[in-house]
Amino acid sequence: MALTDTGFKKGFLWGGATAANQLEGAFDVAGKGLSTADMIRFVPKDERNGYTMDVKADYIEGVLAGKIKDRFPKRTAIDFYHRYKEDLALFAEMGFKTLRISIHWSRIFPNGDDQQPNEAGLKFYDDLFDEMLKLGIEPLVTLSHYETPLELTRKYNGWYNRKLIGFYTRYAETVFTRYKNKVKYWLTFNEINVITHSPYTGGGVLVENVPDKSFEQVAYQAAHHQFVASSLATKLAHEIITGVQVGCMLARMTTYPVTNHPDDILLAQNHNDMNLFFTDVQVRGEYPKLMERYFAENDIVIEKELGDDEIIKQYPVDFISFSYYMSISVTTQGEEESVLGNMVNNSVKNPHLETSDWGWQIDPKGLRYALQDFHNRYGKPLFIVENGLGAHDKVEEDGSIHDPYRVDYLRQHIEQMKEAVRYGVDLLGYTAWGPIDLISVSTNEMSKRYGFIYVDQDDEGNGTLERSRKDSFYWYKKVIETNGEDLS
Repeated sequence: MALTDTGFKKGFLWGGATAANQLEGAFDVAGKGLSTADMIRFVPKDERNGYTMDVKADYIEGVLAGKIKDRFPKRTAIDFYHRYKEDLALFAEMGFKTLRISIHWSRIFPNGDDQQPNEAGLKFYDDLFDEMLKLGIEPLVTLSHYETPLELTRKYNGWYNRKLIGFYTRYAETVFTRYKNKVKYWLTFNEINVITHSPYTGGGVLVENVPDKSFEQVAYQAAHHQFVASSLATKLAHEIITGVQVGCMLARMTTYPVTNHPDDILLAQNHNDMNLFFTDVQVRGEYPKLMERYFAENDIVIEKELGDDEIIKQYPVDFISFSYYMSISVTTQGEEESVLGNMVNNSVKNPHLETSDWGWQIDPKGLRYALQDFHNRYGKPLFIVENGLGAHDKVEEDGSIHDPYRVDYLRQHIEQMKEAVRYGVDLLGYTAWGPIDLISVSTNEMSKRYGFIYVDQDDEGNGTLERSRKDSFYWYKKVIETNGEDLS
């Protein structure tokens, strides 16, 4: 494909990224079953220190028995299920070339292990994809985005159980067959590395239900099952869908050494290698030696069945997609001021970077570093499928919403994307996270807003759900119209 002056390909896939559990709502409509996301409660600010997304078995049973009366915002979210035509029209007005969504697995197989799919769920996504295609928006679909059917957790302990491979491939085959003429871009698991940080979030796993195993043993075993399932899904996609492209998806944690002390250099390198272990497996098709040593030194034994390694080797992904929000910094040289970060417990403050309202350090050049590093390591096409700024937005008396901080954040990251493309990176597209305000993945708050489109709803669930355009809406429209040339 020819390059424009910006370096981006003609046909570059500009758009936005969402997840069904943070967007759709309608958690009990048209035969949908409960998912793991439906059990994650709203967390008030005064309870957020030390909060984890991992949910306990007793809590789930207490909720289901009606003994626990917490509020679960993802169950209603922003009601995209009923408002998708309105929202898609706004995305089309911005000029979206693509929209990343996920399919709620429990909307298709309510219990996860059902023999037959739920036709009403299948029809919803048929209608959604038809509307997207009518508007010229290419679907980019994640099969599993923190939405494991709850019954797979209760009956099998989620992805720790090998049986989930079969349930997942049945689901994948069902949706590949149904949407083979509508969806060409698929992702197998969202942020697959999250399962080793939060096994419940990433794979519906209740670690306490395996009392004789360590946390890491359980998490990495579940990750292995997802690796096999991802490879089998990739195989199925290529058998069923002409011209399909299947990608993996990683939460990229670009890590820097705080000092030039050799121990800091090696620590940062180790952090990066541990992060990239997941793409090593899904792109190169094998476990790296680094992890063999790590498993041996930490008494972790991955139980594999005959043929697992061959499956992983034979069916690697076609492209690499990833989320990028921040870089992290590590040191061995004494105590340093810590900094908040998504899934990062030991990151220290980088004095050269600004910080978001939620304590995430803003590092546009870290995105360029990540892109060039992926390119040098793998030589595969890349797709940035999450990047954005969560911030407090204020609605003015006239209804306008001025968010120059969001524009600045995105502008700086897109500028670094240009540099990476000029370096030689094969970049397929960019989907900004949360193009419309949605429910936060961890604390279930609404006030952490990412969108170009404001949704009238507060943290307590109050509001009209009316949509309105922020200043960034018009800015991103211009970016897409000029294929990234005009970032002013």
